[in-house]
Amino acid sequence: MAEIIQKDGTWVFDGDALRLTPGRDKNVSLFRKTLGELVLPLGALAGVSFEQGKKAGRLRLRLRDGADPLLHATGGRLTEPNDPYQLIVESDRYGVAEYFVDEVRNALLLDQVPADPVDAYLLPGPSVPLSVSAGDGTATFDGENIRLEWNWKTEDAKAAAGSRSLTVTDLTAVEWHPAAGLENGHLRFTVRNAPTKAPPKYDPNSVELWGFKKDPLMALVAAAVQARLPHPARATGTDVADARPELPSPPVAAAEDDHDALLRRLRELGELHHTGVLTDEEFTLAKQAVLKRM
Repeated sequence: MAEIIQKDGTWVFDGDALRLTPGRDKNVSLFRKTLGELVLPLGALAGVSFEQGKKAGRLRLRLRDGADPLLHATGGRLTEPNDPYQLIVESDRYGVAEYFVDEVRNALLLDQVPADPVDAYLLPGPSVPLSVSAGDGTATFDGENIRLEWNWKTEDAKAAAGSRSLTVTDLTAVEWHPAAGLENGHLRFTVRNAPTKAPPKYDPNSVELWGFKKDPLMALVAAAVQARLPHPARATGTDVADARPELPSPPVAAAEDDHDALLRRLRELGELHHTGVLTDEEFTLAKQAVLKRM
């Protein structure tokens, strides 16, 4: 098992899945705290990296395209503080972060996990029921039904129709855009056979967002709904699995190379422990993980 504990959060890898728990530090975003703990199966992962900085580093996970409804619904528009697949690492734990990366990469190689897209969500999306108030309204989702309610800031033409109720089966798409510069953001639901080009300010199927603290929470509603819509790959008739190339057979010398690499890793861990980078407990856990692989 590999584990790294930081103020920003805790990541644990047991060989089959990664458990990402947001920290309780005041600098951890409201979005990540509300999203809560995530469990990623190894098969959902496309890669992992660690970037060192002068004062702090950053662990990053890269998921396979189509694996996570949150990433699809937000389209890469979550800012770094709100990205649940990044972890800020303090400089005295760089060795632990590098070991964590090695463990995950080794598992991806041993399990021969491909990095190509998938045609089904491998994560369930945010838990429901959900209710978020931001911008000009409140969006509530219970897993089947969406309710949009308006506040005193809503444009009169939109508020005049009253609250809006939709079911997942009514929808063909959902999207979340944050406010950027002078342009407002939105949470928009696209209703089947009723497309519209109306600005979110006037669209009764949209919540307009103005760039305030709770705006990212609307992405949770978008992701929870997206998880219950047809997967994009299947909706377009694309069979990702059929297009996946066969993995080449590992070379005969791979086992010997892996053994040498594990021996080098044991020496590196010993040096990290000797210099104080790894605590006694961290060194013991890391050494046991390496010996288990040998």
